[in-house]
Amino acid sequence: MNQVHVVRYKALVEGQSIRRVAREMGINRNTVRKYLKVSEPVRRKEGARARPVLEKVAPRIDELLEEWSTRATPKQRITSTRLHQQLIEEGYKVGITTMRGYLHEKHRQEKEVYIPLIHRCGDEAQVDFFQVTVKEDAVLRKVWKFVMQLMYSKRDFVWLYDHCDQLAFLDGHVRAFAYFSGVLKRVMYDNLTAAVKMRVGMKRELTERFKALVSDYLFEPCFAQPSEGHDKGGVEARGKGIRLAHLTPVPRRQTLHSIAEDLLASVEKAGERKVDREGKSVVDRFAEEEKKLCALPEWLFEARLVKLMQVSKQGLVRVDGVEYSVSLHWARLEATAYLGVEDIRITCYKEEVTVSKQRRGTRQVKYRHYLQELAHKPQAVRQVAPELLAELGEPYGKLWQVLATTHGEREAARVLSKILAAVLDHGEQAVRQAIDQALASGRQDLVALAPRLQQKTVKQVEVPVALQGYPIEAGCAANYDILLMGGDG
Repeated sequence: MNQVHVVRYKALVEGQSIRRVAREMGINRNTVRKYLKVSEPVRRKEGARARPVLEKVAPRIDELLEEWSTRATPKQRITSTRLHQQLIEEGYKVGITTMRGYLHEKHRQEKEVYIPLIHRCGDEAQVDFFQVTVKEDAVLRKVWKFVMQLMYSKRDFVWLYDHCDQLAFLDGHVRAFAYFSGVLKRVMYDNLTAAVKMRVGMKRELTERFKALVSDYLFEPCFAQPSEGHDKGGVEARGKGIRLAHLTPVPRRQTLHSIAEDLLASVEKAGERKVDREGKSVVDRFAEEEKKLCALPEWLFEARLVKLMQVSKQGLVRVDGVEYSVSLHWARLEATAYLGVEDIRITCYKEEVTVSKQRRGTRQVKYRHYLQELAHKPQAVRQVAPELLAELGEPYGKLWQVLATTHGEREAARVLSKILAAVLDHGEQAVRQAIDQALASGRQDLVALAPRLQQKTVKQVEVPVALQGYPIEAGCAANYDILLMGGDG
């Protein structure tokens, strides 16, 4: 462009001849004449150059790619160097640069073209899991982050779970819909096993629990193409953004639940400050979208998995590699466990007990379940005394300390087993008051406890109306049988 300007200046402004300008600039006179007609250089469009070597080897390259496609993996993929080596071995004369150029153009043409999408108000949400690192109770560990993003307002719900399983998947939906106070029309997913039991082509068979969730909240589940994460690129990008903005540095708290609460609060606060091109914050857009959300169901979905199990002779049930103690009366019976994210509800007949979930490979025993047996097994009381006293609390710990110091642990265990029998007969509160008074008076024997214990209440049985007019001198069941049968009594 600079040369065109100089030529035009010399000829048109300074008045030099075409011959002189050509001689001084070192160019052809025809070029000078061309530059005088146009103010910028015009490049001549040339036709496609013939490539006889590539035209000869291209069909063979395509054949090799098709033939080797089933014999490659992501880490053992087909490269231009390997294809070039194969062609040389087969007698083709082609350069590696020609090979790379052909493959680059072939890949460019095969790549998918992305369509800019429009997200309607109240229409779509996207869901995914991401692995992150937290420090829970001074222990650095990997956990899973559940993210649901509303695509119109860009409002996020995030929660942390120990495992990326179906239970966490279901619980995340329940928490998210409650957080948004409504349900989206469609929710987009990967083909994760928590939702999809089996896939044949584009047809998917959903898992039973996920179908129950969809039926309860009445939304349409949509799934991305296999290995095509960009189909739900909004939540994919958001998962990385939350990790960098709100989980860096690694958060530290005592429990995973408290870390999750802090994370959700931090994401929500950031949404209040975030403004889009139109000057609207996430809060402003969600105010519009909230009106379009479908109402929550009257009866919320219970995100639990049901398992049947056998109670052992020790009164223990094993759930996901963890043993939990239950009521002693359940020993050798079948029980039903309803697994939640943070607790497990175990039922047997009409009785129910709820336990907090523990790490795999551990055991959770509550010795309150074994009071009936401990009441007549002093040696067992002695062996589990620290754990039992921690459950019962004070003043049982103080009483044990006084008894063990005064009479030794063997005698202390005998006395404590008798006290446990009193707990079964009179209730824990009455026995606790009796122990407090005995310790205050300086006596630790069982005789000192007796005056404080109330007599065991006898359950009153309602007398049938037909029998209320008969005077009964003795409360013998046989007398009632005689009266009901019309005999002489």
